[in-house]
Amino acid sequence: MPKTNFPSRAGALLTTYADRVRSFHPNARLYLVSVTFTGAAFGVFRLLFNFYVLSLGFDEAFLGTLITATSLTSQLAALPMGNQSDNQGRKPPLQLGSFFATLTVVGMAIWSTAPALITMNVLLGISQSLTAVTMGPFLMENSSEKERTYLFSFTSGFQTASAFIGNWIGGYLPTWVGALRGADPTSTLAYNGSLWIIALAAGLSALPLHALRTPKGGNPTRSLFAPITYFRSQPALLGRLILPMLVTAIGAGLIMPFMNVFYRQVHGQPDPVIGAMFAWGSLAMGIGLMIAPPLADRFGKIQVVVITQTLSIPFLFLLGFTPWYIVSATAYYIRLALMNMSGPVYQTFVMERVEPSARATVASLVSMASSFGWAFSPTISGWIQVNYGFGPAFTGTILLYTLSTYLYWRYFWRQSPVAAGAETSLATFQPKTHLKE
Repeated sequence: MPKTNFPSRAGALLTTYADRVRSFHPNARLYLVSVTFTGAAFGVFRLLFNFYVLSLGFDEAFLGTLITATSLTSQLAALPMGNQSDNQGRKPPLQLGSFFATLTVVGMAIWSTAPALITMNVLLGISQSLTAVTMGPFLMENSSEKERTYLFSFTSGFQTASAFIGNWIGGYLPTWVGALRGADPTSTLAYNGSLWIIALAAGLSALPLHALRTPKGGNPTRSLFAPITYFRSQPALLGRLILPMLVTAIGAGLIMPFMNVFYRQVHGQPDPVIGAMFAWGSLAMGIGLMIAPPLADRFGKIQVVVITQTLSIPFLFLLGFTPWYIVSATAYYIRLALMNMSGPVYQTFVMERVEPSARATVASLVSMASSFGWAFSPTISGWIQVNYGFGPAFTGTILLYTLSTYLYWRYFWRQSPVAAGAETSLATFQPKTHLKE
């Protein structure tokens, strides 16, 4: 009986999946096209930018300054950008974010001085903030409950898949550009030419955004202090929604930025092996993102979050403490897929529990929580690694992931009366967006 049922069940699942994808709003489809170009462009950019800066004669300390400039600006800009998104609607911030992203790459290709590079990275932080705080509300307003989880997961999946392609192309792009310009592949000339191609791809990502249809009616103008007012009116709800993500981000910051160092120092793997492993890890994560929506349909969003993150913890332990590279690498792929597949599901869960006018504000708070966790954890982890090795850092990550999973379960699966009441009180705030035809 199970043998005869499996094909029909698989067929029914594929039919449901196809039906959900066909339900995507035209705005959502346009955004997916934009995301594909952006993911590919910045997949190449993240691979080559460090090499470009080093080829200019700067050192790793200056690279750290540039990374900090981007991250800190993104964090500081999150709340005001979220407020602007709620005031102006979603299309202008998405367009402005795309414009700034293209402008920064062009600026880096034209001006190679330290002040110019810092300025461009500040603009890149603003671009990232605009996109981060607007994406969730935009997807909410251009989807129904039926296909919403699929849309969030597809967006993340497209970003991951296109970044995988971008990483692969980026490995060859300086060689191709260098050959055309008669320069060495590791020269400034080759990397500079590559930046112009990246800028072209980033610019193409803006074209679909211009075709987005905006909702009928305007967005009510909100005070600059609206985020603070909303936080004061819903402290319990926002605390429950954000705290587990903050704990997860702190745990991730202890280990995830150092995975390449871990595999080189602990397992003695060369850079090509590590690079290939990370590329296939992106593919594993993309597969996990595509599997998540039907699981959320069947078992519930928060159930998928709790179960997948719980299952990822033993694989994190294997990854960090097994003496065999093949076991650690296998655990790395499985953990990456399990831990990350719940991200879009939980983002959907969060957006559904806040009123439409506050979604960008809440998205900005979520973005700030994630940035805050990654802002200081790597510094602490670096000190731990120098003095005690990777073991304590992995232990800290495991404990924090366990705590965050417990908080998801405690707040939303095994609901307290306050949490249940909060959800009930916000149940009426489901989006009803009317678009111009």
